[in-house]
Amino acid sequence: MLIVAYLATGIVAGFFAGLLGVGGGVIMVPALAMTLAAAGLPADYLLQVALGTSMATILFTSLSSLRAHHRHGAVLWPVVRDFTPGVLLGTGLGTLLARHVSTQALAIFFAAFMLFVAVQMSLGLRPQAQRALPGRVGVAAAGGVIGAVSALAAIGGGAMTVPFLTWCNVSVRQAVGTSAAVGFPIAVGGTVGYVLNGLAIDALPAGSLGFVYLPALLWMAAASTLAAPLGARLAHRLPAVLLRRIFAALLIVLAVKMLSSLFAGR
Repeated sequence: MLIVAYLATGIVAGFFAGLLGVGGGVIMVPALAMTLAAAGLPADYLLQVALGTSMATILFTSLSSLRAHHRHGAVLWPVVRDFTPGVLLGTGLGTLLARHVSTQALAIFFAAFMLFVAVQMSLGLRPQAQRALPGRVGVAAAGGVIGAVSALAAIGGGAMTVPFLTWCNVSVRQAVGTSAAVGFPIAVGGTVGYVLNGLAIDALPAGSLGFVYLPALLWMAAASTLAAPLGARLAHRLPAVLLRRIFAALLIVLAVKMLSSLFAGR
């Protein structure tokens, strides 16, 4: 049953990632947290394991997305280069913070972030382009903030990178492509951070590499990689507004269920 749950989580996350261009972590984290709770994982590090495993899964999905956008010439590689130092520093700090924050506090932060993404998606909010990209230091600083929040929410950063780039007069097509490429260093830094910060903890389940639970990673990565192209094809056939609202409703339901399962009995 656990394998079925991992496969289902990967399929749904990959499908919506391809359908709407969002990171699958916003679906993987609450679904995996509920699955691991039902399997009896101690609550002390439940969300940290869900975050670390989801971040490791993004390693595989981000590579596939990155290659696709690169083939279409939509990646601004100099911007990716400038983002990367800040992203790696930010993800390192974010995973260190996650190691020392309680599961309940992380759950509240993650649920609030899911609500932010749900509102952004349902209303189609995008900032108006008002300025040019800042210099390397400015882009690296933005990468640090994006990396830290991405590590705490186990996302590829698209919910923040795309609005930042469009605000800086980057076309939507190039903003999405560049964000997909930035998602890879976010996933690398976040995965390494969650592995290192969880190595000294004995209470984690067998099969864990730090906060990354390898059995779940295996099945979710395989399923999400297969499901993402299906979502991408369907994205050209359904109304974008309807898709965003369905996804927003799904996020709200998952956030509520995750909070209720984590706080049950407390």
